[in-house]
Amino acid sequence: MRHPLRLLALLVVPLLVLTACGSGSDDTPAAAGSSAEGVFPATIPNKYGDTVVKSAPQRVVAVGLVEQDALLALGVVPVATTEWFGEKPGALFPWAKEKLGDAALPQVLSDKDGIQFEKIAALRPDLIVGLYSGMTADDYKKLSAIAPTVAQPKGVPDYGVSWQQVATTVGAAVGKPQQAKDLVSGIEQRFEKVRTDHPEFKGRTALMATPYEGYFIYGTEDPRSRLLTDFGFSLPTGLDKVIGDKFGGNVSAERISLLDQQALVWFPTKGGTAKLKADPLYKNLKVRTEGRDVFVEENYDDQLYGATSFVSVLSLPIVFDELVPKLAAAVDGNPATNA
Repeated sequence: MRHPLRLLALLVVPLLVLTACGSGSDDTPAAAGSSAEGVFPATIPNKYGDTVVKSAPQRVVAVGLVEQDALLALGVVPVATTEWFGEKPGALFPWAKEKLGDAALPQVLSDKDGIQFEKIAALRPDLIVGLYSGMTADDYKKLSAIAPTVAQPKGVPDYGVSWQQVATTVGAAVGKPQQAKDLVSGIEQRFEKVRTDHPEFKGRTALMATPYEGYFIYGTEDPRSRLLTDFGFSLPTGLDKVIGDKFGGNVSAERISLLDQQALVWFPTKGGTAKLKADPLYKNLKVRTEGRDVFVEENYDDQLYGATSFVSVLSLPIVFDELVPKLAAAVDGNPATNA
């Protein structure tokens, strides 16, 4: 049976993942590799133990849902990826595919019925990566019998790993720790620029939500929510206690006032924006009447939807270019502004 958070990720996002970037401690890289590029062995602590990568991997399988982006950003083409949503060739969205060059597309795995251990073994991997995943201890044991396996970091909820930790951990595992740190530094500088360019974001409360089985709100440990805090927004005090989970949870119609924040980003299903705007409970909230909501509608041909879900070193530039202006329009005090 699939982990419940993996099931929720599959349902929520197709229906539709750090504190402030410079804050540090919660996103200290879990990877403890060599200090020089390409020096092995590299030891990677994870939720289930320490993984030792003895030499530079040549055949990497991603059983997590977003690791292909970090791998390709570092010049490593995985032999297999795991489908999340979108059904793109190789499970690569455009921002990642452009890094593929002339290399062959990765084989796409499915975990709808659990991890495909036999298919993975047949690929003869020398490294398996599952940071943004719901890998269980039993899964880890089986995968480790095939190849060194990097599971979720310690102390991080399933599907809650930060984009920084994905990049730096993958970097350590493939022998490119400094290149990974440089990538992270470049992206963090862009977050800093957003905060500088948009001081109006600071201190304003904001949420990410999707109309899944009512109103599903992403919690503090989901990468999408952390985008907001990285931009300078604040999440409502006591959010996780209200929704009951750091990953996210549904609120009843009686608690719909929680959505009435100074900015709100929705991930409705394709064609669902109009329905949401007409929702008799939602349409009278100030966040709606004052135009402080942003709709990132499910559209796999529109890069913003996918980029805001992946939250990776490769997808984040699209988020900066497209989501930030929408948020600026949402909080500008003009209900007529199209966000």
